[in-house]
Amino acid sequence: MKQLKTIAYFFVASLSIMGCNAVKKENKIKQGIVKNAWGETDGKQVDLYTLTNSNGVEVKISTYGGTATSWIVPDKNGNRSSILLGYDSLSGYLAKPPYFGALIGRYGNRIANGKFVLDGKDFHLATNDGKNHLHGGVKGFDKVVWTATTLSDTLPVLTLSYLSKDGEEGYPGNLKVTVQYSLTNDNELVIEYNAETDKATPVNLTQHNYYNLTGDHVNSILNHTLKIDADYYTPVDSTLIPTGEIKSVKGTPFDFTTATTIGARIDQVKGGYDHNWVLNKKDSSLQLVAIVADSASGRKLEVYTTEPGLQFYSGNFLNDAVKPSNGKPFKQHTGLCLETQHFPDSPNESKFPSTILQPGQKYHTLTKYKFSLNY
Repeated sequence: MKQLKTIAYFFVASLSIMGCNAVKKENKIKQGIVKNAWGETDGKQVDLYTLTNSNGVEVKISTYGGTATSWIVPDKNGNRSSILLGYDSLSGYLAKPPYFGALIGRYGNRIANGKFVLDGKDFHLATNDGKNHLHGGVKGFDKVVWTATTLSDTLPVLTLSYLSKDGEEGYPGNLKVTVQYSLTNDNELVIEYNAETDKATPVNLTQHNYYNLTGDHVNSILNHTLKIDADYYTPVDSTLIPTGEIKSVKGTPFDFTTATTIGARIDQVKGGYDHNWVLNKKDSSLQLVAIVADSASGRKLEVYTTEPGLQFYSGNFLNDAVKPSNGKPFKQHTGLCLETQHFPDSPNESKFPSTILQPGQKYHTLTKYKFSLNY
């Protein structure tokens, strides 16, 4: 009898194990990329692509403006939510919020008075930020529909392409642009920018993601800690145009060389942080340049780039007028941006690294945002 009970026990246990394995197999994460129709604008269809890795981390990117609408990751308790400010529908973005998740070009950041001189010729751009030109103009790359191609044989990869025609927003040259988004199994969102032109033109591409690592936009980002590998920054005038000076961060509220709470010294910066940091990079190799972390959720984001600069923006202009679908407004300091870039107003500052792309040259930069849990 004892032997029969033992046999029965192992038989039931075997069935249980088989059942568990079946459930595990059934719940296996489907890695890849999925396309869904997401609306229409300018007579063109807009699609939303969902990139999913083997860990179930998920990034959604729209062909409208190359916009990253969400990045869903777990917190230290296993609760999943998006660490990006964004909208569930295309209509939210068509209402022109402040560049939420957008792909920025032809020139990210500001150009003073909307003009520059190139090869002895004056160029005049839209002045859509007071007297200055901002993020590519009235209809920059963030407001056009990009052409998409996908690859998911190994990792989910989305490639967006766009032809910015000669004279668009006042810029010279036909600029062919491709931007590739890859989501790795190490929870990295890798963004690769490429461009070619037939006339000399300024180019400065970046991604304008607003991060809130708490996963809930009603929470402030002022309790996040930030570290930036930069001993210098570029001071700005009252219109946020660099003065041309490259100044040490030592002894100033711009010193993030060690991890510091964002809100610790923000009151000492008129209007809040919206400045370019000069990264401690000796070459254009891909390097770790910044780390932002939230102790409450345990989430951490590392920024790697080949670029010489980083614009840290603390969400100063967010206000109650900007609301998502749930009706709760994106208030001031509920999102932060870490935009990898060349310096603002470089076409007018000969001391800054050049942003001029010549015919026959290839523009290529790489930025990686890596998510992890920091217990």
